Amino acid sequence: MLLCNHMDFINLSWEYINSFSPFLLLGLLLAGIIHAVVSDRTIIKLLGGKSILTVVYAAIVGVPLPLCSCSVVPMAVNLKKQGASNGATSSFLISTPESGVDSIAMTYAMMDLPMTIIRPVAAFLSAMLAGVAQHLFNDFEMAKSEPNVTSCCKGKKGSSNSNSTVAQSSSLFNRTSSFVSSSTKYAFVNLIDDMAYWMTLGIVAGLLINYFIPENMFYHLNGVWGKLGIILIGIPMYICASSTTPLAASLVLKGMSPGSAMILLLVGPATNLANMVVLQQFIGKKGVVINVLSISIVALIMAFGIDYAYETFELPINFKVGLHHEGGASLFTHLCSILLVILLGKGLYKSKIKPLFN
Repeated sequence: MLLCNHMDFINLSWEYINSFSPFLLLGLLLAGIIHAVVSDRTIIKLLGGKSILTVVYAAIVGVPLPLCSCSVVPMAVNLKKQGASNGATSSFLISTPESGVDSIAMTYAMMDLPMTIIRPVAAFLSAMLAGVAQHLFNDFEMAKSEPNVTSCCKGKKGSSNSNSTVAQSSSLFNRTSSFVSSSTKYAFVNLIDDMAYWMTLGIVAGLLINYFIPENMFYHLNGVWGKLGIILIGIPMYICASSTTPLAASLVLKGMSPGSAMILLLVGPATNLANMVVLQQFIGKKGVVINVLSISIVALIMAFGIDYAYETFELPINFKVGLHHEGGASLFTHLCSILLVILLGKGLYKSKIKPLFN
């Protein structure tokens, strides 16, 4: 009997990974392509300046970019040092970790189409509210210092002038090879290594909830106080956007409303205590408060709006993470799952296990 239970858990775990592995790998590939096309210098040039339009640009640019909090903070600080306004810096700082092509692909794989569409829209709205509020109410100016581009994501540095000259003089084949190499290296080496730990935690947490937690266990979190509680818990904690997706999807299957899950998707990636301590040096304490309030307000409004829409229009909660496909997954899906497990294992080894031996 115990062996049967173990086998059931193993089979469910593999089905769980099969439900999103092709979409996550596709999202990572798209993230690599965006990284190869859009350089840090392009972003700094576009978002620098004090115009209110830079707030809009920052919110739009940040939505598809595949950066988590660990890498978006150095990028945002660098934007600020290069002359970006508090509004543009905050807008970029919020929309980028709340959304990304990888997390959007994960949302479609594990949830449904309405949540896939609403998630980046909510990220854009929270970034816009924070950016505009910073522009109107926060005139904080940080102390002058030398600009310094840093990022925890390897390979996220801009190209040098010598590289640009070589690229212009190289053949089409060499440029294509360089583009493919840069895209795939960033997607399946740098980015997956950065997110492996939190992604694994999110997958394991979602799987355990899916298997062990009884139905309607989290129904009590759907009211006003439950939603406020999710915000209060999510603000100081850190979890990246892709990691929140399996967790939120599994919680909905156990009674949480889609609106309450959206709060987790927005607040978890966009704020954490460590980043707030760092950022107050660059946008001021008032700026940090404005960002937290903006994220919380939009998250609450979107949560009640989503729940109202699902109830009023009787939208089915057909979250695909809980579906069992007849006939099993295809060979391609199994191969994607194997590749994903290998990549996550590699990332965990490089980020958590290997340093123990140094």
